[in-house]
Amino acid sequence: MTDASRRWLLFGSMCLIWGVPYLLIRVAVRDLDPAVLVFARTGIGAVLLLPLAAARGELVPVLKRWRPLLAFAAVEIAVPWLLLSSAERRLSSSFSGLMIAVVPLVGALIARERLGARSLGGLVLGLGGVVALVGLDLSGTSAAGVVEIAGVVVGYALGPIVLARRLSDLPALGVIAASLGVTAVVYAPVAAFVLPASLPPAKVVASVVALAVVCTALAFVLFFALIEQIGPVRATVITYVNPAVAAALGVGILGERFTAGMGVGFVLILVGSVLAVRPRRVDAAPAPAT
Repeated sequence: MTDASRRWLLFGSMCLIWGVPYLLIRVAVRDLDPAVLVFARTGIGAVLLLPLAAARGELVPVLKRWRPLLAFAAVEIAVPWLLLSSAERRLSSSFSGLMIAVVPLVGALIARERLGARSLGGLVLGLGGVVALVGLDLSGTSAAGVVEIAGVVVGYALGPIVLARRLSDLPALGVIAASLGVTAVVYAPVAAFVLPASLPPAKVVASVVALAVVCTALAFVLFFALIEQIGPVRATVITYVNPAVAAALGVGILGERFTAGMGVGFVLILVGSVLAVRPRRVDAAPAPAT
């Protein structure tokens, strides 16, 4: 497989896998407190990944770098997942996805990465596609929910940057396994006080398991590989395609109406993603001073 094929396979997989959680979270938080959901999601993910990371000897070097590890776990997992779960009690999944789509732009501003005109144009074009796809209906929107989603955006923009600058030389599996484990430990005492009185419905349990196994354990392994291929800022362009996946699931499974805005949005999102993810040509290096 060529490097280009690998990049697009990883990109497509992440667009699909992380397009599903909005729906799953929406289902789960109807019966579970957000803290319980975060604990269950990270706990199951940690149980799956920690033994594998330990068997490969990938935990010891990660734990030696515990300060940036804690920073990454906080900004990428612990805080954003709680805020997102809480926000989806107040906001629609589509509106949440729309706001989170600005992550690449926020990441570019934070990282101060020099994006070429083509890449920057792709980012803006993709955001315009999300607006056309989802629509912008602010009536009845919860201000608290909007603030929570804004916190998610900042966290998701910071996470890949912390990873690339402070943890990129460490084993990816060890980083994510340790991060999930730490987050689960932090949330365990909180979740213990808000556990449901009885076993939640089967669809809620299934949503939690899918979030933990597919959208957490598997997704992070693939996401780290994607960052290695195209960089931390361009990797977050998957947030443009996530709402498109959610809309496609709604049309195909729930029989929702396919509008002209959806059609235009799909095209703009795909074109924008191609432009933003495509690497820039490297300029010739200046001759060294003599």
